Amino acid sequence: MKKTAFTLSVTILTVAMLHAFRIMQNSSISGKIIPPDGSEIVWAINGRDSLRTTVVNGSFVFTAKPGTWKIFVDGKEPFKDAVLERVDVKEGQNTDLGEIRLQQ
Repeated sequence: MKKTAFTLSVTILTVAMLHAFRIMQNSSISGKIIPPDGSEIVWAINGRDSLRTTVVNGSFVFTAKPGTWKIFVDGKEPFKDAVLERVDVKEGQNTDLGEIRLQQ
């Protein structure tokens, strides 16, 4: 009985540690809006998943799962919206989109 309890405890601990390690390896998408006040909201869309974040001092960042995302920058008047298709996000890495220049 003691051996079974010990084995169960070790198994639970191992699963918890693996889950914590996976959480630490989050992927992300980041970028900078030019001009900095040209947008307040940026969306990331992947199939049925969608993420929304606010633009702070022209910069934004998402924590996203790996995959191919579509980025939608909601431009404020007089600026137009911007769309980036097929943004590839890899496991445990930041995908830096660099500067996204909004057109008037």
